[in-house]
Amino acid sequence: MSTAFSDVEVQFLTSGVKALARIATVGKDGLPHVVPSGWTYNAELDTLDVTGRDVELTKKYRDVLRNRRAAVVIDGVDNRAGWSPWAVEVRGQAEAIPGPPALIRIHATQVRSWGLERLA
Repeated sequence: MSTAFSDVEVQFLTSGVKALARIATVGKDGLPHVVPSGWTYNAELDTLDVTGRDVELTKKYRDVLRNRRAAVVIDGVDNRAGWSPWAVEVRGQAEAIPGPPALIRIHATQVRSWGLERLA
């Protein structure tokens, strides 16, 4: 199966590292909306699934229903050897998936990452 993610990115996304994602959507007024969220990597569909409490009642869910675009950053700092930031940024087409549990599924069209090799 082809994937939008590199081997290092898939290894990170499936490693069990606990980190919040920040999902960005575009509101009806054209302004960006960014909020922390839970996430899981869906290996079967090669998507990033944004999760959380009562997702279907949120602005981010309504934004995705309206324009089907979103970006997510999962990031942190590895302090074992000083200041070592790491991140995965995923941009793509998004789906508002009704529940239960509801979620936002992002089909990656662009993926960038840095610092992940230090987490292994």
